[in-house]
Amino acid sequence: MAQIDRLKEIVETLRSETGCPWDRAQTHTSLKPEVIEEAAEVVSGINILERTNDAENLKEELGDLLLQVMFHSVIAEEEGLFTFEDVCQVVADKMVRRHPHVFSGVSYSSREEQHAAWEEIKKAEKAGKEWYADYLPEAFEEAQQLIEQAKARKGLGGRG
Repeated sequence: MAQIDRLKEIVETLRSETGCPWDRAQTHTSLKPEVIEEAAEVVSGINILERTNDAENLKEELGDLLLQVMFHSVIAEEEGLFTFEDVCQVVADKMVRRHPHVFSGVSYSSREEQHAAWEEIKKAEKAGKEWYADYLPEAFEEAQQLIEQAKARKGLGGRG
């Protein structure tokens, strides 16, 4: 069994009737603090790697962030919204679509032309969904509040 399948099975078990009450009670909304905290811990892991050449913390924190992605995907699947496979397909398709110079034999004459093509591809992807961006300012503000709460939980409130 691939480890990603094992992880999905573990999360499904944790959320099952015989699983963990805390895991079972979680929702997309209740897990927002964990997503922000784990993303910040990945940044810390990158900093540790850059400064010490020790990759262990980054490996662990990437796993914790992946757990968040899996957790949200399993919840979404329970709600009939989408699956982890759907999440993987969306991002894989996006990467192939945004890199025609790698996957479709397209050539660009300059870095600027490639960047302009990238922007056009992104614009086409967002067509009809431009309103999604209206939610970003609020999300960034909420993320900042969640970061402050995470710092307080970790006893880091006095650090700048």
